[in-house]
Amino acid sequence: MVLSALPDLNPEGSLKKQRTAAGGDALAHSFLDNLFFVQGRSRERATMNDLYMALAHAVRDRLVERWIQTVLNYRAQDVRVVCYLSAEFLTGPHLANNLINLGLYDEAEEAMRKLGLDLETLIEQEEEPGLGNGGLGRLASCFMDSLATLDIPAIGYGIRYEYGIFNQQIRDGWQVEATDRWLRLGNPWALDRPEDAVEVSFGGHTERYQDGHGELRVRWVPGRVVRGVPNDTPILGYRTNTANTMRLWSAQAVESFNFGTFNTGDFFGAVAEKVSSENISKILYPNDEEIQGKQLRLEQQFFFVSCSLQHILQIQKAQDRPLADLYRTFAVQMNDTHPAVAVAELMRLLVDENGLDWETAWSVTTRTLSYTNHTLMPEALEQWPLKLFGDLLPRHLEIIDEINRRHLDEVRAMFPGDEDRVRRLSLIDENGERYVRMAHLAVVGSHAVNGVAALHTELLKSNVLRDFYELSPEKFSNKTNGVTPRRWMVLSNPRLAHLLTTRLGPVWVHDLEKLRRLESMLDDQYLAHEWRAIKQHNKQRLAAYIYERLGVAVNPDSMFDVLVKRLHEYKRQHLQVLHILTLYKRIQHNPDLEMQPRTFIFGGKAAPAYRMAKLIIKLIHSVAEVIHKDPLVRDRIKVIFLPDYNVKLGQRVYPAADLSEQISLAGKEASGTGNMKFAMNGALTIGTLDGANIEIREEVGAENFFLFGLTAQEVEQKRAEGYNPRACYDANPQLREVLDALAAGEFSHGDRSLFEPLLDSLLTRDDYMLLADYQSYIDCQDRAAAAYKDRDHWTRMSILNVARIGKFSSDRSIREYCADIWKTWPVKIEV
Repeated sequence: MVLSALPDLNPEGSLKKQRTAAGGDALAHSFLDNLFFVQGRSRERATMNDLYMALAHAVRDRLVERWIQTVLNYRAQDVRVVCYLSAEFLTGPHLANNLINLGLYDEAEEAMRKLGLDLETLIEQEEEPGLGNGGLGRLASCFMDSLATLDIPAIGYGIRYEYGIFNQQIRDGWQVEATDRWLRLGNPWALDRPEDAVEVSFGGHTERYQDGHGELRVRWVPGRVVRGVPNDTPILGYRTNTANTMRLWSAQAVESFNFGTFNTGDFFGAVAEKVSSENISKILYPNDEEIQGKQLRLEQQFFFVSCSLQHILQIQKAQDRPLADLYRTFAVQMNDTHPAVAVAELMRLLVDENGLDWETAWSVTTRTLSYTNHTLMPEALEQWPLKLFGDLLPRHLEIIDEINRRHLDEVRAMFPGDEDRVRRLSLIDENGERYVRMAHLAVVGSHAVNGVAALHTELLKSNVLRDFYELSPEKFSNKTNGVTPRRWMVLSNPRLAHLLTTRLGPVWVHDLEKLRRLESMLDDQYLAHEWRAIKQHNKQRLAAYIYERLGVAVNPDSMFDVLVKRLHEYKRQHLQVLHILTLYKRIQHNPDLEMQPRTFIFGGKAAPAYRMAKLIIKLIHSVAEVIHKDPLVRDRIKVIFLPDYNVKLGQRVYPAADLSEQISLAGKEASGTGNMKFAMNGALTIGTLDGANIEIREEVGAENFFLFGLTAQEVEQKRAEGYNPRACYDANPQLREVLDALAAGEFSHGDRSLFEPLLDSLLTRDDYMLLADYQSYIDCQDRAAAAYKDRDHWTRMSILNVARIGKFSSDRSIREYCADIWKTWPVKIEV
């Protein structure tokens, strides 16, 4: 009997219905089925991970139908697919988010309860994929959520790092990096697609030859070849049938084992190619201080870009569409400079591999690619030493040279005689050691360039990319970042989400602007009471976690003052420490001082090679140690550092915060997205006019935002005048007392040398102007403390922050990208 004659095996028949049926009972049956047949465990022998995996597979079964139907719909229709190239995708755990998006969370909770299991415990079992460092990777994941929710055809492309961002441990106050083995217990959400593997070349040399038509062509003869194996994860939208694909690439050797070498006794040599190839996707962001680290990082970037572009071209060809029309089918977005080599690689694939002439290929490339800039920090605009780049990618350097030659000809035509401008606009930095400027390549090779907050975009135009803006102003636009309310409100803060749904109906989850209807309820005392009760519950929950994890008891009635983000001097975590020390000195001078009790909560990772950021982490712990031991403080101040900050921990922290610290030096933060997550959960912001803070303040109202510090213009003016941080120190006795205490070893067991590098940096350079902003910050913190005493008014401000935060949904961001850059439209998926 042929298989097609068996109706129960037909995926369109009853088997599919059994595996994907809605409702708690069906989910429970699926769970038990998967526990037995997929995990191979009985209930009695099942581990907690077996139970989690069984539930995850039951949920994935319900995704797959939508996923396959989505792909089939896209192939059958004339759609334009967004291809999001990102070196990072910080997805966070999948199980709870997928249950929310499927509308099955309550059913799953009830199903597990009937089986004697706790859904929250199973959710906590999931290992978080550490495939990103912070805001960049989290933004990419928020965008993938919104693309699917808005029914926009999309594929996210990146790297499936075997070991993600490191696990952060704290030993004696110092950050210690441990391996993030996120795959050690398996990943039920992704499917390997080895049959879709592609090959990626490195090194070697190029050769000129004539093709069959007598045309001069270039052939790349690589020194080594690596296989890129795709790993696909469905990304489901909220209450929609659209399930887009996140395709992450793993590197493998073309030949993993050399039998001949092994037989000669060279056991290590037999697997050398396997080790060398797999290193490419081994770890997120290798230390690139040494040349070997730089090479590996460039290999990573080219590897995932080449794999992704090859896949895109394969789809185009499979649909019998001409490559000259590639831009009609695909909109490829480069998320920061990491994928910028896509400009040269797409040209190589079109010209060398597929025979397009240069002009046609360049038109296709520039009309297909667009570029998002995420930084105002010059050191973050990647540059690669010319020799390293040429040795690793010889053909691409030739292509970049030709792009540059044509580009500079246009510059000279527009600005005759301005050779200084020509040098500034060149794709090659000729000063000293020569470098390939990747941000320049991305701008030249794109039809659209965007910043991620209004101030950021204006600073790109007027400063960082000013010459390019003057050359092609039509390319530039602003697309302020946003975050998904599904994860950062519905999932993270279920009690608040329930309250909002009760008051406003469920539509706010799709349309965050509907939250503005809360403004008409500001005088509703019952709403205010519920609002405070939810915040208190969230604070008690975080306090319990802190006690369980760190053994420190914190007071949920204190103000939770939170600064959680990547450790960097420009983000100025140490300015918050100076505030803590100022409060501590006040108590020392006046033990009977009445003050609003505060719990200062920090979290974030420092790059392994970033010594000053690591020293700031040590400073936070050293200050906490002294303050917690001092009976004078009497629980008026607690200082907490949450180790290994990640998405899962963020889901606990954002809903519990009273005050959100967004205190970077004005003109340094591109946007920020943590500021949005805090405000969505009712925290009030203390911050500078930097990044998206400006737009948040405009939306929520200046009276509901605690503003301090220099503006970006004032920063530049002060720098131009010759900023002298020592003068700030000399003029401010309070600041002087705090810094002198650090210098005297008061917070380092008498060791005067421990914080000397930090103090020396502040007093001699102070690149991020902490001392210039210090007094303004202290005064603003005092205003925040006074405001917190009036709980009714604070609650009113909190409600208004949530009511007016609709602009900062990633749904709005994606709609703007679709309308202005990608020129794409929703495609409804029917299942």
